[in-house]
Amino acid sequence: MTDLVDLDPSAIEVRDFWIPMADGVRLRARAWLPATADREPVPVLLEYLPYRLDDWTSVRDSERHPWYAAHGYASVRVDIRGSGSSEGIFEDEYSVAELDDGVAVVQWLAAQPWSTGAVGMFGISWGGFNSLQIAERAPEALKAIVTVCSTDDRYDNDVHYIGGAVLAVDMAAWAGTMLAFASRPPRPEVVGQGWVEQWRERLQAQRPLASVWLGHEERDDYWRRGSVNENYGNIRAAVLTVGGWADPYRDAVLRLVANLDAPVKGIIGPWSHQYPDRGLAPGPSIDFLGETLRWWDRWLKGEETGVEDDPDLRAWVNDPVAPQTYVAEQPGRWVGVDWPGEAPVEHLPLGTGRVLVRSPWATGQDAGRYFPFGNAADLPPDQRAEDGRSVCLDHPVGDAPVELLGRAVVRLRLASTHDRGHVVVRLCDVAPDGSSTLVTRGVLNLLKREGMDRVVPLPVGEDVDVEFPLVAAGYRFETGHRIRVAVSNHYWPWVWPHPVEDTLDLDLGASSVTLPLVAPDAVPVEFGPGRHVRPIPIGVPDGAPEPVAPRVVRHDVARGETVLEVDPGYGGTRRYPDGLQFLESTREIYTVREGDPTSPRTESHWQLRLANDGWAATVETRSLIGCTEDAFVLENHVHATAEVDGRSETVFEHTFHDRIPRTSG
Repeated sequence: MTDLVDLDPSAIEVRDFWIPMADGVRLRARAWLPATADREPVPVLLEYLPYRLDDWTSVRDSERHPWYAAHGYASVRVDIRGSGSSEGIFEDEYSVAELDDGVAVVQWLAAQPWSTGAVGMFGISWGGFNSLQIAERAPEALKAIVTVCSTDDRYDNDVHYIGGAVLAVDMAAWAGTMLAFASRPPRPEVVGQGWVEQWRERLQAQRPLASVWLGHEERDDYWRRGSVNENYGNIRAAVLTVGGWADPYRDAVLRLVANLDAPVKGIIGPWSHQYPDRGLAPGPSIDFLGETLRWWDRWLKGEETGVEDDPDLRAWVNDPVAPQTYVAEQPGRWVGVDWPGEAPVEHLPLGTGRVLVRSPWATGQDAGRYFPFGNAADLPPDQRAEDGRSVCLDHPVGDAPVELLGRAVVRLRLASTHDRGHVVVRLCDVAPDGSSTLVTRGVLNLLKREGMDRVVPLPVGEDVDVEFPLVAAGYRFETGHRIRVAVSNHYWPWVWPHPVEDTLDLDLGASSVTLPLVAPDAVPVEFGPGRHVRPIPIGVPDGAPEPVAPRVVRHDVARGETVLEVDPGYGGTRRYPDGLQFLESTREIYTVREGDPTSPRTESHWQLRLANDGWAATVETRSLIGCTEDAFVLENHVHATAEVDGRSETVFEHTFHDRIPRTSG
């Protein structure tokens, strides 16, 4: 549960303004300030995003920015160039222009008469990413950041690649999502009568991003730029890094706490890809705003708040629950540990002899959502069907529970019938009734076994030793349960399969999994209950689409074809207080046919309509990725229509075609 806080509106002033960049582009900004800030300057907090402060994030913004203003900060929300109502052209995630602008925004905010000159940055996902990346550039005014659900490694811990393999599910879904986001117009109420022409200029300049990302299948300079793990030592701002066990970016919390020289603390809760105060599944939520206020007060105001005395890492350890796709309140406990510390480990040998691993191509259909948002079908269901498609090695839990905390490490000795392939390892908790709960997993593209920046073919039929980590987890295996290590060579649609029908020959006697355990000196920690400001009221717009099934799997037995259909449920369909009606409909489709290397196909379909007094904008996008044995084949279509005073015109329509050679995907 999350408590809603009502603030005194007379104590807060809201200002909309433009921030000028050196090239003449102006960025749209909104600030919530203490009413006394003009005569009593305050530190400034910045959230910097491409997600439209005038509508799409306005509900979430209203939950936290006013709260900071009520506690003595100017809290500022800025749209990245080419997004929302900001001027200019959007280029790519974390482009040089975005980061240059971000540094300029920090400096501009520090120089305002209502600012003390001390600036903090915060954000979740994109805003957490660019907070880290701008901190790596070390502008003098930036004293502290709070980065939530973000990463220090843009190549191997983002939405494009996983273990060196093409992350099909989000390479496609996120590229389609960004095409739909980037195709939305500026708000006419903000930019004026020239909004259609400004929109047309954006549309004509944009490029679909999947073709860019697939053009860099190895970790090269494209991915190194903006990956702060290349330059940990450049970060001087104090860093509070936050993640959730149901979020894919949680490993970054452990790496940042272990590697930064600047003041740093980490928190990992049970949460999905959401701020920890919002009360969304899995809970429990915490008083995250209170925790961040302690951080800001220490590093931006110089107050003694005790944050330095907190454990390096405060982590939630999940207790087992029956496998289910939605968990409102996850049972467990909070522990505080030094990180990295001298924690014990448990070694799980995989057995004796050899086994063949040749999984069906649709193995992975029960993986759950890559980015859980707290929706009904986000989490992985019972893994028994997936286990049946994998080679499983079980280890009974002994007389005492086993508490995992950190990244398990897999060591395998294997031979392959081809010079390429993938290996996927899942760690599951098998209850006495046979149900199987997914705890964590890991992937390795065997072409990348000697480094993510290189391609080394496998010696066919010869044993090789490989080692790779599983994604971090905090989990308690109870006595009477079994720890299951499940091995497969397919994991669709998370992993795009290689164009071969390979078999792995696994030497169990030379293979193992090592589990890092909760340190014996871990201390119990507590947080206050979740709270945030009562958000702005929203309603249901006219013509809102009926809800559809969030996740459906269909299997054509005769054709051997499996189709997964997903409604990602971003929740953009709303009627806003200013009258804007925002309709959003999305469908993602993932298709694979058994044994057919040219059958994998992803589709992302978006339909959007924004309408208010005297104007409307409609956007339809379609993003498809298919493949041949030697190339990815992409098609992206955008159709945008504007309506002004009852007159309709096509602003833009174009189909983009790309063919990207497969170098290691």
